[in-house]
Amino acid sequence: MMLKLRKIVGYDEKVLIEGGKAAPTPLHLFGAAAVIANPWAGRGFVDDLKPEIMAIAPELGALLTDEILRRVGSGDAVEGYGKAALCGTSGEIEHASALIHTLHFGNHFRRAVGAKTYLAFTNVRGGPGCPIMIPLMDKQDEGRRSHYLTVHFAISDAPAPDELVIALGASIGGRPHHRIGDRYKDLETLKDLHG
Repeated sequence: MMLKLRKIVGYDEKVLIEGGKAAPTPLHLFGAAAVIANPWAGRGFVDDLKPEIMAIAPELGALLTDEILRRVGSGDAVEGYGKAALCGTSGEIEHASALIHTLHFGNHFRRAVGAKTYLAFTNVRGGPGCPIMIPLMDKQDEGRRSHYLTVHFAISDAPAPDELVIALGASIGGRPHHRIGDRYKDLETLKDLHG
């Protein structure tokens, strides 16, 4: 089973002002998406997805990681990261999930950016122009709320019913004026309340 890649789409956003106030350091968001043929489309219910996962996920993980790093500049520059999969209407959510919920896909990105945390994710079904939403979190600290972000874009002609869109997202920086603290402060507060 070969990866049947129709196209690669990139996304780049720089936030200079948030809430009417200039960002001390601009937030830079990136996305890279691959539009591919769904290898299970038209085959009815497939019990064992592993052969296609093993044939496609590693190549796709390497390809999208290279695309993100080319846009960002280096793995060291990445602070927040995440992944997403979108299945066309003739496929199953399981098909979208299959190619991103394997270490054979995600570990390419994780290693390239020196990450410790898991990759935040979405997997949904939709048609052409369906929003691609890639949730991000800090690559080193899942409790660092300043880097809870979403890369959000769409591809006007994808996915077709028998396609998948597989995407990676990254940020340089967090929300420009983050003011909600982190999980650890909440945990301390809860501990104090419940002693």
